[in-house]
Amino acid sequence: MEPMIRVNNVSVRFRMANDRVTSIKEYMVQRLTGKLKYREFEALKQVSFSVEKGEVVGLIGHNGAGKSTLLKVISRILKPSEGNVQVFGNVAPLLELGSGFDFDMTGRENIFLNGAILGYSEEFLKSRYQDIIEFSEIGDFIDVPLRNYSSGMVARLAFSVATVIEPEILIVDEVLSVGDAAFQEKSRARMMELMGGGTTVLFVSHSMEQIRQMCTKVVWMDHGQVKMDGDVQTVCDAYEGICPKG
Repeated sequence: MEPMIRVNNVSVRFRMANDRVTSIKEYMVQRLTGKLKYREFEALKQVSFSVEKGEVVGLIGHNGAGKSTLLKVISRILKPSEGNVQVFGNVAPLLELGSGFDFDMTGRENIFLNGAILGYSEEFLKSRYQDIIEFSEIGDFIDVPLRNYSSGMVARLAFSVATVIEPEILIVDEVLSVGDAAFQEKSRARMMELMGGGTTVLFVSHSMEQIRQMCTKVVWMDHGQVKMDGDVQTVCDAYEGICPKG
């Protein structure tokens, strides 16, 4: 099988201020006087793995294990401090839903804005426009500025744009908790449809049931490193043995 994603020895380091700084003024004073001290935090440490075409790969691990940071690196939102990521195909990242939207523009305008950011032509978006509106359940709000939307409506529209256009690679961070129970079920069904159609998926979920049901491979992150990767049952059983439910 051909690879769609190759993560090669990726490390990400952040500089964090050692002292508690409670205001911008205090930060600037300490910085200008040379009193501001930093410590280095390594969010990812020499992470390597590959994702083959059509695979559905689940990322698991405790909060702070580096899962979301890794998705941002693969989505080109964050640049790695070391190493590199190779991506072969167009990517639809569903990370911070609505982050590519302009809240002064209407839902209709944002469909074309967000679609263009994802690399799709105006003609293609016009051909899928009605499908996007129907899936999002936005209704008459489609011609209302996004600043008047609830956070759930924004998330539903973002999910609809990213998934109705059938990306080659879908990168998802806990997106199946979007909206009410009915929309969550519709989102799950849409994800399953994309997976069945050959879309390569990389996603984070804290639901082991979801991971076991939807994935073909699992990568277990722990303190910024890959602790284990491989088939779903083996990795999930090992993870749940160390991190039991309840």
